Amino acid sequence: MGSMSDESTNNGLSVPGETRGKVINCKAAVVYGPEEPLVIEEVQVAPPQKMEVRIKILYTSICHTDLSAWIGENENQRVYPRILGHEAAGIVESVGEGVVDMKEGDHVIPIFNGECGDCVYCKSEKTNLCGKYRVNPMKSVMDIDGKPRFSTPDGKPIYHFLSTSTFSEYTVLDSACVVKIDSKAPLKKMSLLSCGVSTGVGAVWNTANVHSGASVAIFGLGAVGLAAAAGAKSRGATRIIGVDINKDKFIKGKAMGMTEFINPKDLNRPVHEEIKDLTDGGVHYTFECSGNLDVLREAFLSTHDGWGLTVILGIHPTPRMLPIHPMELFDGRKIVGSVFGDFKGKTQLPHFAEECMRGVVNLDEFITHELPFSKINEAFQLLIDGKSLRCVLQL
Repeated sequence: MGSMSDESTNNGLSVPGETRGKVINCKAAVVYGPEEPLVIEEVQVAPPQKMEVRIKILYTSICHTDLSAWIGENENQRVYPRILGHEAAGIVESVGEGVVDMKEGDHVIPIFNGECGDCVYCKSEKTNLCGKYRVNPMKSVMDIDGKPRFSTPDGKPIYHFLSTSTFSEYTVLDSACVVKIDSKAPLKKMSLLSCGVSTGVGAVWNTANVHSGASVAIFGLGAVGLAAAAGAKSRGATRIIGVDINKDKFIKGKAMGMTEFINPKDLNRPVHEEIKDLTDGGVHYTFECSGNLDVLREAFLSTHDGWGLTVILGIHPTPRMLPIHPMELFDGRKIVGSVFGDFKGKTQLPHFAEECMRGVVNLDEFITHELPFSKINEAFQLLIDGKSLRCVLQL
């Protein structure tokens, strides 16, 4: 756990105030280059500055975005050494000057798509992007001074990731990227709301606003796709079709509410033709969660003309453009992207957390593995091998 020579502890947590304003020495998983094993080592975490928050991470999990960054898929986003991680839950250790919406001891979850609450974007009901703190994979330092809050014991900088860097016992974030939740919420499960579950469920509830009795097809059944299935079930969709080349995904899909499953490998015709025949012309909504443009086109063509809506959730590193001709949109089909499920993090996520506590979405189904933080490389391998949805690491 995090340590200082004069630090007192209580059940593994620092006694409030003991570390405030001081540098904390703690363990973190540091990556030094593309596809290099993460190294668990001691780092220094500086105190939060103005409008920043330092939190003790209790649980963190691994998402495909972490995996993509670890692989170094986008060369422009590469910066090392770096602390990855963006799905987590923890407790506020201390707050910087000007932070008034949370205090030491609050239960919180970090978010990569922040909300300052003051800019023209945050004041608009039409977007969940913030003018200053929206998702930014290029950002690796804090805004106020252009420096990271992490360093090696000898003072060399270690860089941030997605404004969160949760693969560390302690981390510093902009207060706009920290969401206070009910202190009674189970933090292990709440960590899933930092990214995958909120993205999938929110795409159904907020972006598409799926109606009761609707038909839905989901392309790519990772955590985001399965969260979309759970969201569709909660909205009363009557047909929820899962599409994936891994037949094992349907077992978990059924638990999330999926009614049918299509493996493209089993077909001798395009998926959209199969779905149109199954649904009398196409589904109301499709959700593309694969990051593959050819799959995106199949998702688009699988919706019913006149009213079909396709929501893009997959991350597309390819330089290729959208595989759709403008005239195809004249048939009444629409296509839209969704970031963080169109949830405004600080103002709307606490209510979503409460709904999850009431069982509207069963978060337990998403946690397939649990490991200690020291086995983070094993957790990465589980995701690479397609064996885990979410592996939660306990710090």
